[in-house]
Amino acid sequence: MPVFDFSNTSDNKKTSECTYTIFQSNETTASPEKPILLLDNQKRAWKHHSNGVFTNPSKQTTFEFNEEDGTVSADILQIDARFVSLLRWLGDSHINVRLSGKNREDGYAVYEIREIAFGGGTKLSAEDGFLQFMIDRLLASNAPTEKLEDEDEEEIGDSMKLTSLQSITDFMTCAGRTLPDNIRLWARRNLAVARSHEVTAEERRHAQRALSIMMNIQWKNNYFESIDPVEARKILDEELYGLERVKQRIMETIIQINRTHTLPAYGILLIGPAGTGKSQIAYAIARILKLPWTTLDMSSINDPEQLTGSSRIYSNAKPGIIMEAFSQAGESNLVFIINELDKAASGKGNGNPADVLLTLLDNLGFTDNYIECMVPTVGVYPIATANDKDQISAPLMSRFAVIDIPDYTPEEKKVIFSQYALPKVLKRMGLQENECVVPNDALDAVVEKYKHTSGIRDLEQAAEHMAANALYQIEVNHISQVTFDADMVRNLLS
Repeated sequence: MPVFDFSNTSDNKKTSECTYTIFQSNETTASPEKPILLLDNQKRAWKHHSNGVFTNPSKQTTFEFNEEDGTVSADILQIDARFVSLLRWLGDSHINVRLSGKNREDGYAVYEIREIAFGGGTKLSAEDGFLQFMIDRLLASNAPTEKLEDEDEEEIGDSMKLTSLQSITDFMTCAGRTLPDNIRLWARRNLAVARSHEVTAEERRHAQRALSIMMNIQWKNNYFESIDPVEARKILDEELYGLERVKQRIMETIIQINRTHTLPAYGILLIGPAGTGKSQIAYAIARILKLPWTTLDMSSINDPEQLTGSSRIYSNAKPGIIMEAFSQAGESNLVFIINELDKAASGKGNGNPADVLLTLLDNLGFTDNYIECMVPTVGVYPIATANDKDQISAPLMSRFAVIDIPDYTPEEKKVIFSQYALPKVLKRMGLQENECVVPNDALDAVVEKYKHTSGIRDLEQAAEHMAANALYQIEVNHISQVTFDADMVRNLLS
């Protein structure tokens, strides 16, 4: 792992005051081999579980162990860059902690830090779960790319919940430069407003609400780990029958991500008749990317403000749908599934909702009117669906790689009904396959019934109806199975 020596070598300070180097890591879990920090163990080997307190690493850079023979100090040798601010905060607050670690030749490797509730230390702002919450968030974050600098830290005060100003302050202090610079500076300004007595109570409330939203989002960079192509293809085959050309296009996108470790410059636009599985394809892609997903139904958006949020000058102001999606996902990297993109130009208010989408799709950052901060969108992957491409504006269309979804052939519909739709319904209803039998003539009748409708939704509803009818006959007429023929199907589905 690369090590950067941030030791203080100023002529005005003794170099012995700073003993540690900072290493950068993006590991998502800590272990004895990949620890959070390393303590000096030359004088004695430390116990696997050891209690004590951190002193402020910017001053003494030690951990004071509570040993049987008294308090014994050990210098900090190395710290994961993501945890420097957290350890400073623990030291400033004199919070008693328990370390879990392993003695190695190069030091005592600490991979777990827990709070202990005795010894007169300041209680954590968010009760028992705050320290573990912070460590989990920091492990999930990316290493700071800039040199850490001493900063004026906010004063630690009374215990409050995670949504309180105190817990927000503590979080900002501990997160340090793992937050993007613009969001960190924005948070400081809003924290000043939330604490000010020179603004109205309404302004303070809005600032605190905005802070709570932003600090609960995991802000990640745009680096994506490689995706297993075999596993990706398996997911596509599980979720979709046929559509080989569509699967090939998706696999090409996966290979591109593996080469560049970034999302493609363009999202995917799935165009096809209703019921052909466009949404199912979008969910499968989100599953492959291992990203949270959110849906945006453009047919229900009449005013751009629904997407961009309202200004804080209004008492009932609130964030827009796009910002709420980030908040619900809990992270900045997510799949945006935009349903019915062909309805995006039908605004009925103060502007065109399609214009708002353009700013989101350009990956240059998105600003919500309520939050008043540009949030990064490089980790947003848009997948849109539409029935009619002619209704989509040229600027919107140019932001997507278009994939046409063809309707299913009669033979494909037979396979989908018999091997996917019906077995799924039977399993949900607790029926065995031999209790609801659909021979070829009955299967032909089902497909014939819906030959003039696109997609497979009618087939799924037919499977539901037939399975429910079979269950009724078995329970009421006390028979062991129901075998449908063509006439039974026509009468049931007429």
